[in-house]
Amino acid sequence: MKLQQKILYQESTITAISGSLIIAAFISSGLHFKAGYTLALIVASLLGGMPIFIKAYQALRVKVISIDLLVSLAVVGAFFIGEFNESALVTFLFLFGSLLEQKTLEKTRLAIKSLTQMVPKRAFVIRSGKVEEVPVAQVKVSEQLFVKTGGQVPVDGVITSGEGYLNEASVTGEARLIHKTKGDFVFAGTLLDNGTLHLTAQKVGEDTTFGKIIALVEEAQDSKSKAERFIDRFAKFYTPFVFILALFVGIISRDLSLGITILVLGCPGALVIGVPVSNVAGIGNGAKSGILLKGGEILDTFSQVDTFVFDKTGTLTTGKTTVATLKNYFGNQEENLRILASVEKESNHPLGKAIVNYQMFEKYLPVKNTHVLKGRGIKAEVLQHQILVGNEKLLQEAGVNMDIALKDQILLQENAHSLVYLAVDGQLAQLVGIKDQVRPQAKATLRQLKKLGIKNFVMLTGDNEKTAEIVGENLGMSEIHGGLLPADKAEFITQLQKTGHKVAFVGDGVNDSPAIALADIGIAMGNGTDVAVETSDVVLMNSDFSKLVHAYALTKKTVWNMKENIAIAVLTVVFLLVGLIFGYIYMASGMLVHELSILVVILNGMRLIPYKVKKLDGNQFFKKKEVLQ
Repeated sequence: MKLQQKILYQESTITAISGSLIIAAFISSGLHFKAGYTLALIVASLLGGMPIFIKAYQALRVKVISIDLLVSLAVVGAFFIGEFNESALVTFLFLFGSLLEQKTLEKTRLAIKSLTQMVPKRAFVIRSGKVEEVPVAQVKVSEQLFVKTGGQVPVDGVITSGEGYLNEASVTGEARLIHKTKGDFVFAGTLLDNGTLHLTAQKVGEDTTFGKIIALVEEAQDSKSKAERFIDRFAKFYTPFVFILALFVGIISRDLSLGITILVLGCPGALVIGVPVSNVAGIGNGAKSGILLKGGEILDTFSQVDTFVFDKTGTLTTGKTTVATLKNYFGNQEENLRILASVEKESNHPLGKAIVNYQMFEKYLPVKNTHVLKGRGIKAEVLQHQILVGNEKLLQEAGVNMDIALKDQILLQENAHSLVYLAVDGQLAQLVGIKDQVRPQAKATLRQLKKLGIKNFVMLTGDNEKTAEIVGENLGMSEIHGGLLPADKAEFITQLQKTGHKVAFVGDGVNDSPAIALADIGIAMGNGTDVAVETSDVVLMNSDFSKLVHAYALTKKTVWNMKENIAIAVLTVVFLLVGLIFGYIYMASGMLVHELSILVVILNGMRLIPYKVKKLDGNQFFKKKEVLQ
């Protein structure tokens, strides 16, 4: 057993020696040294045949008739009828083809290799007031860690002090620096470009986001698509058929050489390798781009999707309330905003936080006599001015004249804004419109998906119908439904599927999990809940909505690439059989064509590694074929 392993381990060396012996044989032939020619070919046949014979034997032990067995029988047959040149060339070409296949497949798995190389190895942990460098495996949840400039964040955690710029490309796929400070969440595997951080570990080892990414991509690249499973079943019966056919032809024709040639020509190498290499390269491309495709089966299903269903909050919108409109009616706008932010800084209300985050001031004004009026707002004193901050009802109760803002108020409410008013000494000073903003790239993304062939866009949300309609109509949705519970969303998905649609659902929250799990393809935004991410088929790691275009186009391109490889493999077999019938193809030349076909399908699959979908200009029209080039 150990001898077999050593021989297989030295396969590349054996291939090189075998090739050298064949060259030496032909040099001997040119020098009319027949004994040297024959001896070199015999040694090349025996040496080159050893790894092939071992693999054939190992396959037979588990009751599998492999390609290696067909080649082994062909080599043995050629050897015993004295066709040493044929047996030597066949073994060399087969080994050389296997070597190329191995090297190129390794390249398609570079996404995994580069990810695993980025796994943090060491961490600086603060224990008993001292900083200790320890292996990452020894870090525990809730421990305090220290990360300095140029260092790698070893765990998922929350910054307790310090600030800096982090490169999150390993997690999000976007190579840009993100500013993080106290209270922000950081991911394992990200790099601190500059700054110093102290953080509390929340997830360690395989439980980190980075650890899960690696596990998911590894599982996905090892999983098989529908086409791959079909070819596995086909090869299981096809290989024995070729063996029986070769035996039958050899006996009937009494031409052993012909039977041996059929064994060589019948090897389904390109057919067996063509689909897996496309599958691995496509999933690797997605991982590199911050898109996790959880398996080969998903590639096939996603490519057939004709209907996209979206949750609204956190998917089509940013999921964060922000100031969208600011109207100033009295006094200096910046000073009024400073007063407003100073009062709202006292509040924990989401609308107040949106105002504070809208414009950060170095110094806020002192606020006195603060009274929170439930359901209405805040009454306070700032620099001896009486301040009211809140809704329309608060100002009406205080007798503040609001006529000047009536037109703005109606317009903002029609566009689903939440309104915050500021009154200074009984006079309306500012009106702020706050809303959950639609993602900037959402409209362009939907337009691009439509050009790629998506027929229907549906929005399902628990938000009220009016808000849903405003957002949905702005984005050009085919259908808009508001006021839905999670069960209602799941039922809607089921009804779409019953009418023959292939449905992809895109969401981010716990309430989206049933719909994500039920849809033909569930897509989760990477900043969503763990439940949504785990139940999904596709994850957009940095929650970049525009990545939907690349994900969908990549699956279509990958499936098309698989079909191209199957066509190449089948046409190669047809070509070889026709050549055999008309006497143009022999054993060695057949093996050469066979190995070249394997190389062609591998190189074709590798075209997916650098694949990028073309960006579409909103003023241009593209055919689907052009987009997928």
